Amino acid sequence: MDFFNLLNELQALTTIQRIAVTAIPMILAITVHEAAHGYVARYYGDMTAHHLGRITLNPVRHIDLVGTVIVPSITMLVGGIFFGWAKPVPVNFMKLRNPKRDMLWVAAAGPGANLAMAFLWAIAIQFAHFLPEYAALPFALMGAAGILVNTILMVLNLLPIPPLDGGRIAVSLLPNHLAVKYAQIERYGFIILIVLLVTHILDKIMWPFVMITLQLISTIFF
Repeated sequence: MDFFNLLNELQALTTIQRIAVTAIPMILAITVHEAAHGYVARYYGDMTAHHLGRITLNPVRHIDLVGTVIVPSITMLVGGIFFGWAKPVPVNFMKLRNPKRDMLWVAAAGPGANLAMAFLWAIAIQFAHFLPEYAALPFALMGAAGILVNTILMVLNLLPIPPLDGGRIAVSLLPNHLAVKYAQIERYGFIILIVLLVTHILDKIMWPFVMITLQLISTIFF
């Protein structure tokens, strides 16, 4: 199957069909993303998420009604870049063994999990050939949605805007005196994101990186 043809067929679906095909990949994407933060934080010494029962693949513990259901559905209806979020897994960076260094790995775990899931969905599509004809295309479209959603979430979260993962990675890498100042952007981070989203500047920033990643996945797996 040609991956970009699948993406075109996905976009040609009705809104209800597209939401139905995308729902499972989206829930898995945000669930594994958030759980990955908790797993890595625990590995580096912070047990906060563990004690609160947030290191789990149970999506109910991570779903946010607005960020996981309403906002993504609206972005599918009105067009533009897919956008959404889950309940953040709580991380106390000061409890990490080396807070500034380990922050990088905790933050990178979420986007890394999304990239891994995009690869797994690409592999899963290869098995669509073995399914009955009536199930092959829907399964392949779900796989294409999985690749797209995970790629978009990975690129979105790698933007260097605190409190996104990319912002925390930047804070980890910057010298201490710059890191402190840069971290102060976090209080305005969500407002910055919303402005970028509604003005469609976010689309223009993200889409080239999304397309590069999709082309890479297509080259490797299809």
